[in-house]
Amino acid sequence: MTGWLRDVRTLLALEWRRERRTPQVLPAMTLFSIGVFVAFRFGLQDGSVEGPMAAGILLVTTLLAALLGIGRLWAAEDDEGGLDGFRLTPVAASALVAAKALALWSFLVALHVIAVPTFAFLLLPDGLAAGSILPLIGGLLLIDLGIACAGALVGAIAAAARSRELLVPLMAVPLLIPLVAIASEVLAPLLLEGSSPVTESRWWLALALYDGVFLLVCWSVSDGIVED
Repeated sequence: MTGWLRDVRTLLALEWRRERRTPQVLPAMTLFSIGVFVAFRFGLQDGSVEGPMAAGILLVTTLLAALLGIGRLWAAEDDEGGLDGFRLTPVAASALVAAKALALWSFLVALHVIAVPTFAFLLLPDGLAAGSILPLIGGLLLIDLGIACAGALVGAIAAAARSRELLVPLMAVPLLIPLVAIASEVLAPLLLEGSSPVTESRWWLALALYDGVFLLVCWSVSDGIVED
């Protein structure tokens, strides 16, 4: 287990080093998200949203930005022959998928550090209530984890496909629709103006259950997907 964690750590460091050397994933996700928020700011009649509408805009924007990241995350493994080289090493395939999931999760967290204040400034009339900030951070961390697990799985399946850019959204969107539906119930009360930010515990449980299911699925099928 110690060796597996060391492999994951090494592969994750490689992902971040590759992103620092030739930034592709994070800048694309960030610019896309900010562009969408600006479009909604000027496209809506009063330029502001709250509650379910605000949660929907934030989640759909995050989902679409994540699709950009998923496609680019595995591109280097295919374009540079990295996946074939990886198969020749003794490193477990589950370590590669785990590193990809952690990399995508960290990219999404970094995205939200920039995108959520921008979203609040452009579209929330009174900003974020002080009592909703910590629950919102916790919810976004769980949401990002679910997207990262499902995205790493989809990316591994589509990595060697000729039409990878088309296959990723076709596979990822159906898997992530339940996450968006659950996450909307979690975030909507936190973005509602003039009310106490309280989300029913069943939605937090459903969100954690979704993450747990995809963690187990990624763990169980990653070896077969990457090796084949």
